[in-house]
Amino acid sequence: MASDIVVEGRDVWKTYGAGETAVNALKGVNVQVHRGDMVAIMGPSGCGKTTLLNCFSGLDDITRGTVTLEGVNVHSMKDRDRSNYRAKRTGFVFQSYNLLPILSAVENTELPLLIAGVPQKEARARATKILTDLGLGDRGHHRPSELSGGQQQRVSLARALVGQPAIVWADEPTGNLDEEGSQQVTDLLRQLNHDYHQTIVIVTHDPQVASRCDRTLRMRDGVFVA
Repeated sequence: MASDIVVEGRDVWKTYGAGETAVNALKGVNVQVHRGDMVAIMGPSGCGKTTLLNCFSGLDDITRGTVTLEGVNVHSMKDRDRSNYRAKRTGFVFQSYNLLPILSAVENTELPLLIAGVPQKEARARATKILTDLGLGDRGHHRPSELSGGQQQRVSLARALVGQPAIVWADEPTGNLDEEGSQQVTDLLRQLNHDYHQTIVIVTHDPQVASRCDRTLRMRDGVFVA
């Protein structure tokens, strides 16, 4: 926990299928992400970007190699322990927002805390505070259908950050937004990284998003090429 390396992958492979039909989506990936880094991962469709995010975050298994988050080997954990670790130490932001339509903004935001066992009163207070910090203090009781795309993505960010995670994984977080909404979300990610020293890894096709990151890792055919 004392190390400033939050994410480390060593010779990470991910293979789908077997025999002649096997496809190597990741081919011996080696990478480190330090605490407070804001890193973009770019590359053509099908190059392995989202597979890398899923495997390194513990959402998907790896075929061989080692992935450590905060020095913890996530793929040596039992499934339940890995799920608990993800719930407490990681946050996720997706292109499609993935908000539950029947829940309000504050209910969507507090959900990870409730799943992690935080008392309801504390969870509500923390969710309300972070929504206010992200400029949605007056939208807490609105459902997703009553919010703009940019507002929904900010709720998604609030949900990802409310547990004070070690790392936020973002998969095309501006993919469904117009230029103005994309700029707002990118500015917000940069602000969160700066103000809270939040570690963020972003899979993106957008060079404007990548230009705001500390560094860009480019993938092709399952490996980093630059």
